[in-house]
Amino acid sequence: MEGGWLMRPTDLRGVLRYIPSFREKTFVVSLDGGIVTDETLPNLLLDVAVLRSLNIRVVLVHGASAQIRELAARDGFAPSDLDGAGVTDGDTLRVALMAANRLTHELLEGLAAADLRAACTNAITAYPMGILHGVDHLFTGKVERVDVDMLQQLLGQGIVPVVPPLGFDGEGKTYRVNSDAIALAVADALKAVKVVFITSYDGLICQERLIRQMLASDLEALLAAQADHFPPPLLSKAIHAAAACRLGVPRVHIVNGRADECLLAEVFSNEGIGTLIYANEYQQVRRALKKDIRSILKLTKQSVATDELLRRTYAGIEKHLGDYYLFEIDKNPVACVALHVYPEQSKGELACLYVHTSHENQGIGRKLIQFVENKARELGLAELFLLSTQAFAYFQSKGGFSEGTPDDLPPPRRERYEQSGRKSKVMIKKLK
Repeated sequence: MEGGWLMRPTDLRGVLRYIPSFREKTFVVSLDGGIVTDETLPNLLLDVAVLRSLNIRVVLVHGASAQIRELAARDGFAPSDLDGAGVTDGDTLRVALMAANRLTHELLEGLAAADLRAACTNAITAYPMGILHGVDHLFTGKVERVDVDMLQQLLGQGIVPVVPPLGFDGEGKTYRVNSDAIALAVADALKAVKVVFITSYDGLICQERLIRQMLASDLEALLAAQADHFPPPLLSKAIHAAAACRLGVPRVHIVNGRADECLLAEVFSNEGIGTLIYANEYQQVRRALKKDIRSILKLTKQSVATDELLRRTYAGIEKHLGDYYLFEIDKNPVACVALHVYPEQSKGELACLYVHTSHENQGIGRKLIQFVENKARELGLAELFLLSTQAFAYFQSKGGFSEGTPDDLPPPRRERYEQSGRKSKVMIKKLK
Protein backbone atom coordinates (compact mmCIF):
# COMPACT_ATOMS: atom_id res chain seq x y z
CA MET A 1 0.00 0.00 0.00
CA GLU A 2 2.54 2.57 -1.15
CA GLY A 3 1.55 6.02 0.06
CA GLY A 4 -1.24 4.50 2.17
CA TRP A 5 -1.59 4.00 5.91
CA LEU A 6 1.75 3.10 7.49
CA MET A 7 0.85 1.09 10.55
CA ARG A 8 3.31 1.01 13.41
CA PRO A 9 3.39 -2.31 15.30
CA THR A 10 2.04 -0.49 18.35
CA ASP A 11 -1.02 0.60 16.33
CA LEU A 12 -2.21 -2.97 15.89
CA ARG A 13 -3.68 -3.33 19.38
CA GLY A 14 -5.66 -0.14 18.85
CA VAL A 15 -7.01 -1.41 15.53
CA LEU A 16 -7.97 -4.79 16.96
CA ARG A 17 -9.91 -3.08 19.72
CA TYR A 18 -12.32 -1.58 17.17
CA ILE A 19 -12.82 -4.53 14.84
CA PRO A 20 -15.33 -6.57 16.90
CA SER A 21 -17.67 -3.60 17.27
CA PHE A 22 -17.49 -2.74 13.54
CA ARG A 23 -17.77 -6.23 12.02
CA GLU A 24 -20.91 -6.63 9.84
CA LYS A 25 -21.78 -2.98 10.51
CA THR A 26 -22.32 -0.40 7.74
CA PHE A 27 -20.20 2.68 7.02
CA VAL A 28 -21.40 5.33 4.57
CA VAL A 29 -18.39 7.03 2.95
CA SER A 30 -19.21 10.22 1.06
CA LEU A 31 -16.54 11.62 -1.28
CA ASP A 32 -16.52 15.14 -2.68
CA GLY A 33 -16.16 15.20 -6.46
CA GLY A 34 -12.70 16.77 -6.26
CA ILE A 35 -11.45 13.82 -4.21
CA VAL A 36 -12.74 11.26 -6.75
CA THR A 37 -10.46 12.71 -9.44
CA ASP A 38 -7.50 13.30 -7.12
CA GLU A 39 -4.34 11.21 -7.51
CA THR A 40 -4.82 9.92 -3.95
CA LEU A 41 -8.05 8.04 -4.88
CA PRO A 42 -6.33 4.64 -5.37
CA ASN A 43 -4.95 4.72 -1.81
CA LEU A 44 -8.34 5.77 -0.48
CA LEU A 45 -9.99 2.83 -2.23
CA LEU A 46 -7.34 0.50 -0.78
CA ASP A 47 -8.52 1.73 2.62
CA VAL A 48 -12.05 0.73 1.58
CA ALA A 49 -10.68 -2.68 0.60
CA VAL A 50 -9.19 -3.07 4.08
CA LEU A 51 -12.57 -2.24 5.64
CA ARG A 52 -14.26 -4.81 3.42
CA SER A 53 -11.63 -7.44 4.38
CA LEU A 54 -12.65 -6.88 8.01
CA ASN A 55 -16.31 -7.61 7.11
CA ILE A 56 -17.30 -3.95 7.38
CA ARG A 57 -19.99 -3.06 4.86
CA VAL A 58 -19.27 0.10 2.88
CA VAL A 59 -21.56 2.27 0.75
CA LEU A 60 -19.88 4.96 -1.36
CA VAL A 61 -21.71 8.21 -2.12
CA HIS A 62 -20.08 10.90 -4.24
CA GLY A 63 -20.59 14.55 -5.08
CA ALA A 64 -19.83 16.31 -8.39
CA SER A 65 -19.57 20.06 -7.80
CA ALA A 66 -15.95 20.42 -8.95
CA GLN A 67 -16.67 18.62 -12.21
CA ILE A 68 -19.90 20.55 -12.82
CA ARG A 69 -17.94 23.80 -12.55
CA GLU A 70 -15.30 22.43 -14.91
CA LEU A 71 -17.76 21.18 -17.55
CA ALA A 72 -19.87 24.34 -17.39
CA ALA A 73 -16.76 26.49 -17.90
CA ARG A 74 -15.81 24.36 -20.92
CA ASP A 75 -19.28 24.93 -22.37
CA GLY A 76 -19.11 28.66 -21.65
CA PHE A 77 -21.81 29.13 -19.02
CA ALA A 78 -22.05 29.58 -15.26
CA PRO A 79 -23.89 26.73 -13.50
CA SER A 80 -27.04 27.80 -11.69
CA ASP A 81 -25.98 25.77 -8.62
CA LEU A 82 -23.01 23.64 -7.63
CA ASP A 83 -23.97 21.58 -4.58
CA GLY A 84 -27.48 20.36 -5.36
CA ALA A 85 -29.18 22.61 -2.82
CA GLY A 86 -30.02 25.64 -5.00
CA VAL A 87 -31.71 26.02 -8.38
CA THR A 88 -30.77 23.48 -11.07
CA ASP A 89 -31.65 24.70 -14.55
CA GLY A 90 -31.61 22.54 -17.68
CA ASP A 91 -28.01 23.29 -18.69
CA THR A 92 -26.75 22.62 -15.17
CA LEU A 93 -28.66 19.32 -15.04
CA ARG A 94 -27.09 18.31 -18.35
CA VAL A 95 -23.51 18.81 -17.14
CA ALA A 96 -24.43 17.34 -13.72
CA LEU A 97 -25.43 14.10 -15.44
CA MET A 98 -22.20 14.05 -17.42
CA ALA A 99 -20.14 14.75 -14.30
CA ALA A 100 -21.93 12.14 -12.18
CA ASN A 101 -21.54 9.46 -14.87
CA ARG A 102 -17.83 10.23 -15.24
CA LEU A 103 -17.20 10.13 -11.49
CA THR A 104 -19.19 6.95 -10.98
CA HIS A 105 -17.07 5.33 -13.70
CA GLU A 106 -13.87 6.56 -11.99
CA LEU A 107 -14.99 4.92 -8.75
CA LEU A 108 -16.05 1.65 -10.37
CA GLU A 109 -12.73 1.51 -12.21
CA GLY A 110 -10.77 2.26 -9.03
CA LEU A 111 -12.69 -0.30 -7.00
CA ALA A 112 -12.01 -2.92 -9.67
CA ALA A 113 -8.29 -2.10 -9.42
CA ALA A 114 -8.57 -2.66 -5.66
CA ASP A 115 -10.11 -6.08 -6.40
CA LEU A 116 -13.53 -5.04 -5.10
CA ARG A 117 -16.86 -5.79 -6.72
CA ALA A 118 -19.05 -2.69 -7.04
CA ALA A 119 -22.26 -1.52 -8.69
CA CYS A 120 -23.76 1.85 -9.52
CA THR A 121 -27.31 2.11 -8.17
CA ASN A 122 -30.51 4.03 -8.73
CA ALA A 123 -31.44 3.51 -5.08
CA ILE A 124 -32.54 7.10 -4.47
CA THR A 125 -36.14 8.02 -5.22
CA ALA A 126 -36.47 11.80 -5.31
CA TYR A 127 -39.15 14.40 -5.79
CA PRO A 128 -38.77 18.05 -6.86
CA MET A 129 -37.66 20.47 -4.17
CA GLY A 130 -40.33 22.75 -5.64
CA ILE A 131 -40.90 26.45 -5.05
CA LEU A 132 -39.14 27.84 -1.97
CA HIS A 133 -39.56 31.50 -0.99
CA GLY A 134 -41.02 32.17 -4.41
CA VAL A 135 -38.14 30.52 -6.31
CA ASP A 136 -38.71 27.42 -8.43
CA HIS A 137 -35.76 25.06 -7.90
CA LEU A 138 -36.55 23.29 -11.19
CA PHE A 139 -34.44 20.10 -11.43
CA THR A 140 -33.17 20.10 -7.84
CA GLY A 141 -34.61 17.24 -5.85
CA LYS A 142 -35.00 15.94 -2.29
CA VAL A 143 -34.68 12.34 -1.15
CA GLU A 144 -38.07 10.71 -0.84
CA ARG A 145 -37.03 7.10 -0.30
CA VAL A 146 -33.95 4.88 -0.22
CA ASP A 147 -34.22 1.41 -1.78
CA VAL A 148 -32.98 -0.43 1.30
CA ASP A 149 -33.63 -3.89 -0.15
CA MET A 150 -31.41 -3.20 -3.15
CA LEU A 151 -28.55 -1.87 -1.04
CA GLN A 152 -28.81 -4.67 1.52
CA GLN A 153 -28.78 -7.33 -1.21
CA LEU A 154 -25.64 -5.81 -2.75
CA LEU A 155 -23.93 -5.49 0.62
CA GLY A 156 -24.90 -9.05 1.52
CA GLN A 157 -23.12 -10.27 -1.62
CA GLY A 158 -19.95 -8.34 -0.80
CA ILE A 159 -20.65 -5.69 -3.44
CA VAL A 160 -19.88 -2.01 -2.76
CA PRO A 161 -22.85 0.14 -3.84
CA VAL A 162 -21.89 3.43 -5.49
CA VAL A 163 -24.57 6.12 -5.18
CA PRO A 164 -24.31 9.24 -7.42
CA PRO A 165 -25.75 12.65 -6.44
CA LEU A 166 -28.90 11.97 -8.41
CA GLY A 167 -32.44 10.88 -7.62
CA PHE A 168 -35.10 9.40 -9.86
CA ASP A 169 -38.88 9.70 -9.69
CA GLY A 170 -41.51 7.18 -10.73
CA GLU A 171 -41.85 8.75 -14.16
CA GLY A 172 -38.19 8.36 -15.10
CA LYS A 173 -37.20 11.96 -14.44
CA THR A 174 -33.79 12.69 -12.93
CA TYR A 175 -33.11 15.30 -10.25
CA ARG A 176 -29.89 16.64 -8.76
CA VAL A 177 -29.68 15.93 -5.05
CA ASN A 178 -27.13 17.21 -2.54
CA SER A 179 -24.68 14.36 -1.92
CA ASP A 180 -24.47 15.13 1.83
CA ALA A 181 -28.25 14.74 2.02
CA ILE A 182 -28.01 11.41 0.17
CA ALA A 183 -25.31 10.17 2.56
CA LEU A 184 -27.53 11.13 5.50
CA ALA A 185 -30.60 9.38 4.03
CA VAL A 186 -28.64 6.21 3.19
CA ALA A 187 -27.05 6.10 6.65
CA ASP A 188 -30.43 6.51 8.31
CA ALA A 189 -32.09 3.87 6.12
CA LEU A 190 -29.30 1.30 6.65
CA LYS A 191 -28.77 2.15 10.34
CA ALA A 192 -25.11 2.85 9.64
CA VAL A 193 -22.73 3.22 12.58
CA LYS A 194 -20.57 5.80 10.80
CA VAL A 195 -20.77 8.47 8.13
CA VAL A 196 -17.40 9.65 6.80
CA PHE A 197 -17.37 12.86 4.73
CA ILE A 198 -14.15 12.94 2.70
CA THR A 199 -13.30 16.46 1.60
CA SER A 200 -10.34 18.64 0.65
CA TYR A 201 -10.39 20.26 4.12
CA ASP A 202 -8.56 18.97 7.20
CA GLY A 203 -11.88 18.74 9.01
CA LEU A 204 -14.71 20.99 10.14
CA ILE A 205 -13.58 24.62 10.40
CA CYS A 206 -15.40 27.44 12.19
CA GLN A 207 -13.94 30.94 12.55
CA GLU A 208 -10.76 29.58 10.92
CA ARG A 209 -10.34 27.09 13.79
CA LEU A 210 -10.24 23.35 13.18
CA ILE A 211 -12.73 21.47 15.35
CA ARG A 212 -11.24 18.14 16.41
CA GLN A 213 -14.17 16.67 18.34
CA MET A 214 -17.60 17.99 19.22
CA LEU A 215 -20.82 16.70 20.71
CA ALA A 216 -23.63 16.83 18.11
CA SER A 217 -25.85 18.97 20.35
CA ASP A 218 -22.98 21.47 20.76
CA LEU A 219 -22.54 21.56 16.97
CA GLU A 220 -26.24 22.31 16.56
CA ALA A 221 -25.89 25.21 19.01
CA LEU A 222 -22.83 26.47 17.10
CA LEU A 223 -24.72 26.29 13.80
CA ALA A 224 -27.62 28.23 15.30
CA ALA A 225 -25.29 31.00 16.50
CA GLN A 226 -22.47 31.07 13.93
CA ALA A 227 -23.53 29.31 10.72
CA ASP A 228 -21.95 32.10 8.64
CA HIS A 229 -18.54 31.39 10.21
CA PHE A 230 -18.21 28.01 8.44
CA PRO A 231 -16.62 27.95 4.96
CA PRO A 232 -19.55 27.45 2.51
CA PRO A 233 -18.40 23.97 1.35
CA LEU A 234 -18.27 22.81 5.00
CA LEU A 235 -21.56 24.31 6.17
CA SER A 236 -23.50 21.51 4.47
CA LYS A 237 -21.21 18.91 6.12
CA ALA A 238 -21.81 20.47 9.54
CA ILE A 239 -25.59 20.57 9.08
CA HIS A 240 -25.81 16.98 7.88
CA ALA A 241 -23.34 15.69 10.50
CA ALA A 242 -25.51 17.08 13.29
CA ALA A 243 -28.65 15.73 11.61
CA ALA A 244 -27.10 12.25 11.23
CA CYS A 245 -26.34 12.06 14.95
CA ARG A 246 -29.87 13.26 15.73
CA LEU A 247 -31.21 10.37 13.61
CA GLY A 248 -29.14 7.82 15.53
CA VAL A 249 -25.78 7.59 13.72
CA PRO A 250 -23.29 7.39 16.63
CA ARG A 251 -20.27 8.95 14.90
CA VAL A 252 -19.72 11.26 11.92
CA HIS A 253 -16.21 12.00 10.62
CA ILE A 254 -15.03 14.81 8.35
CA VAL A 255 -11.52 14.20 6.95
CA ASN A 256 -9.14 15.38 4.26
CA GLY A 257 -9.07 12.80 1.48
CA ARG A 258 -5.60 13.93 0.43
CA ALA A 259 -4.04 13.05 3.80
CA ASP A 260 -1.85 9.94 3.82
CA GLU A 261 -3.68 8.30 6.72
CA CYS A 262 -7.14 9.35 5.70
CA LEU A 263 -9.80 6.70 6.23
CA LEU A 264 -8.11 4.00 8.32
CA ALA A 265 -6.31 6.43 10.63
CA GLU A 266 -9.58 8.27 11.30
CA VAL A 267 -11.67 5.17 11.89
CA PHE A 268 -9.20 3.08 13.91
CA SER A 269 -7.86 5.55 16.44
CA ASN A 270 -9.24 7.62 19.30
CA GLU A 271 -7.47 10.75 18.11
CA GLY A 272 -8.25 10.50 14.39
CA ILE A 273 -6.86 13.00 11.90
CA GLY A 274 -9.97 15.05 11.07
CA THR A 275 -13.15 16.05 12.90
CA LEU A 276 -15.34 13.69 14.93
CA ILE A 277 -18.94 14.66 15.63
CA TYR A 278 -20.48 12.24 18.11
CA ALA A 279 -23.97 11.65 19.44
CA ASN A 280 -24.84 11.31 23.07
CA GLU A 281 -25.52 7.59 23.38
CA TYR A 282 -29.32 7.41 23.58
CA GLN A 283 -29.20 11.05 24.73
CA GLN A 284 -28.57 9.72 28.25
CA VAL A 285 -25.62 11.93 29.23
CA ARG A 286 -26.47 15.51 30.18
CA ARG A 287 -25.06 18.36 32.19
CA ALA A 288 -26.11 18.43 35.83
CA LEU A 289 -28.47 21.20 36.93
CA LYS A 290 -28.85 22.75 40.38
CA LYS A 291 -31.87 20.54 41.05
CA ASP A 292 -29.62 17.49 40.49
CA ILE A 293 -27.15 18.22 43.30
CA ARG A 294 -29.12 16.23 45.88
CA SER A 295 -29.37 13.32 43.40
CA ILE A 296 -25.56 13.33 42.98
CA LEU A 297 -25.05 13.34 46.76
CA LYS A 298 -27.59 10.54 47.20
CA LEU A 299 -26.15 8.54 44.30
CA THR A 300 -22.58 8.65 45.64
CA LYS A 301 -23.40 8.31 49.35
CA GLN A 302 -22.57 4.59 49.58
CA SER A 303 -19.30 4.99 47.68
CA VAL A 304 -18.25 7.85 49.95
CA ALA A 305 -19.03 5.68 52.99
CA THR A 306 -16.70 2.94 51.73
CA ASP A 307 -13.97 5.54 50.99
CA GLU A 308 -14.08 4.89 47.24
CA LEU A 309 -15.04 8.50 46.48
CA LEU A 310 -14.02 11.73 48.12
CA ARG A 311 -16.78 13.31 50.19
CA ARG A 312 -18.39 16.28 48.45
CA THR A 313 -20.67 18.95 49.87
CA TYR A 314 -23.74 20.57 48.35
CA ALA A 315 -21.90 23.91 48.21
CA GLY A 316 -18.81 22.30 46.65
CA ILE A 317 -20.79 20.70 43.84
CA GLU A 318 -22.82 23.87 43.29
CA LYS A 319 -19.62 25.92 42.96
CA HIS A 320 -18.40 23.69 40.10
CA LEU A 321 -21.79 22.54 38.81
CA GLY A 322 -20.79 23.03 35.15
CA ASP A 323 -18.22 20.24 35.57
CA TYR A 324 -20.78 17.53 36.46
CA TYR A 325 -22.71 15.18 34.17
CA LEU A 326 -25.46 12.62 34.78
CA PHE A 327 -26.27 9.40 32.94
CA GLU A 328 -30.03 8.84 32.87
CA ILE A 329 -32.25 5.89 32.10
CA ASP A 330 -35.94 6.73 31.74
CA LYS A 331 -35.07 10.18 33.13
CA ASN A 332 -33.68 8.67 36.33
CA PRO A 333 -30.00 9.39 37.16
CA VAL A 334 -28.10 6.12 37.53
CA ALA A 335 -24.51 7.39 37.19
CA CYS A 336 -22.48 10.57 37.39
CA VAL A 337 -19.06 11.93 36.47
CA ALA A 338 -17.19 15.25 36.51
CA LEU A 339 -14.47 16.88 34.45
CA HIS A 340 -12.48 19.53 36.32
CA VAL A 341 -10.28 21.57 33.99
CA TYR A 342 -6.86 23.06 34.78
CA PRO A 343 -6.28 25.22 31.69
CA GLU A 344 -2.86 26.55 32.69
CA GLN A 345 -1.45 23.01 32.71
CA SER A 346 -3.72 21.84 29.83
CA LYS A 347 -4.93 19.04 32.10
CA GLY A 348 -8.32 17.72 33.12
CA GLU A 349 -9.37 15.63 36.11
CA LEU A 350 -11.86 12.81 35.63
CA ALA A 351 -13.65 12.80 38.99
CA CYS A 352 -16.73 11.60 40.83
CA LEU A 353 -17.34 8.63 38.50
CA TYR A 354 -20.00 6.43 40.07
CA VAL A 355 -22.53 3.94 38.67
CA HIS A 356 -25.41 2.79 40.86
CA THR A 357 -25.13 -0.86 41.88
CA SER A 358 -28.41 -1.63 40.08
CA HIS A 359 -26.76 -0.70 36.77
CA GLU A 360 -23.28 -2.12 37.18
CA ASN A 361 -21.69 -4.27 34.46
CA GLN A 362 -23.66 -2.61 31.67
CA GLY A 363 -20.79 -0.58 30.23
CA ILE A 364 -22.06 2.71 31.66
CA GLY A 365 -18.81 3.50 33.44
CA ARG A 366 -16.86 2.99 30.23
CA LYS A 367 -19.26 5.24 28.32
CA LEU A 368 -18.78 8.01 30.88
CA ILE A 369 -14.99 7.65 30.74
CA GLN A 370 -15.17 7.98 26.94
CA PHE A 371 -17.57 10.91 27.25
CA VAL A 372 -15.14 12.79 29.52
CA GLU A 373 -12.21 11.93 27.26
CA ASN A 374 -14.11 13.30 24.25
CA LYS A 375 -14.94 16.49 26.16
CA ALA A 376 -11.29 16.86 27.19
CA ARG A 377 -10.11 16.47 23.59
CA GLU A 378 -12.76 18.92 22.43
CA LEU A 379 -11.33 21.45 24.92
CA GLY A 380 -7.83 20.85 23.56
CA LEU A 381 -6.46 19.36 26.79
CA ALA A 382 -3.20 17.43 26.61
CA GLU A 383 -3.77 15.04 29.51
CA LEU A 384 -6.43 13.50 31.73
CA PHE A 385 -5.70 12.43 35.28
CA LEU A 386 -7.70 10.88 38.10
CA LEU A 387 -7.21 9.84 41.72
CA SER A 388 -8.36 6.43 42.88
CA THR A 389 -8.07 4.40 46.07
CA GLN A 390 -9.81 1.20 44.91
CA ALA A 391 -10.77 1.32 41.21
CA PHE A 392 -7.37 1.98 39.64
CA ALA A 393 -7.25 -1.45 37.98
CA TYR A 394 -10.60 -0.70 36.33
CA PHE A 395 -9.30 2.58 34.91
CA GLN A 396 -6.22 0.83 33.58
CA SER A 397 -8.12 -1.97 31.82
CA LYS A 398 -11.24 -0.09 30.68
CA GLY A 399 -9.98 3.45 30.23
CA GLY A 400 -6.39 3.05 29.11
CA PHE A 401 -4.96 4.99 32.05
CA SER A 402 -1.49 4.30 33.43
CA GLU A 403 -0.05 4.92 36.87
CA GLY A 404 1.56 8.29 37.47
CA THR A 405 2.86 10.13 40.53
CA PRO A 406 1.70 13.13 42.58
CA ASP A 407 4.17 15.18 40.53
CA ASP A 408 1.78 14.77 37.57
CA LEU A 409 -0.91 16.79 39.37
CA PRO A 410 -1.43 20.52 38.73
CA PRO A 411 -0.14 22.52 41.73
CA PRO A 412 -3.59 23.41 43.19
CA ARG A 413 -4.69 19.77 42.94
CA ARG A 414 -1.38 18.54 44.37
CA GLU A 415 -1.93 20.72 47.42
CA ARG A 416 -5.41 19.30 48.07
CA TYR A 417 -4.05 15.79 47.46
CA GLU A 418 -1.45 16.22 50.20
CA GLN A 419 -4.00 17.72 52.61
CA SER A 420 -6.52 14.88 52.13
CA GLY A 421 -4.20 12.15 53.43
CA ARG A 422 -6.07 9.59 51.29
CA LYS A 423 -2.88 8.53 49.46
CA SER A 424 -4.87 7.79 46.31
CA LYS A 425 -3.10 6.42 43.26
CA VAL A 426 -2.57 8.96 40.50
CA MET A 427 -3.63 7.69 37.08
CA ILE A 428 -2.86 9.57 33.87
CA LYS A 429 -3.74 9.37 30.18
CA LYS A 430 -2.00 11.41 27.49
CA LEU A 431 -4.40 12.87 24.92
CA LYS A 432 -1.83 14.33 22.52
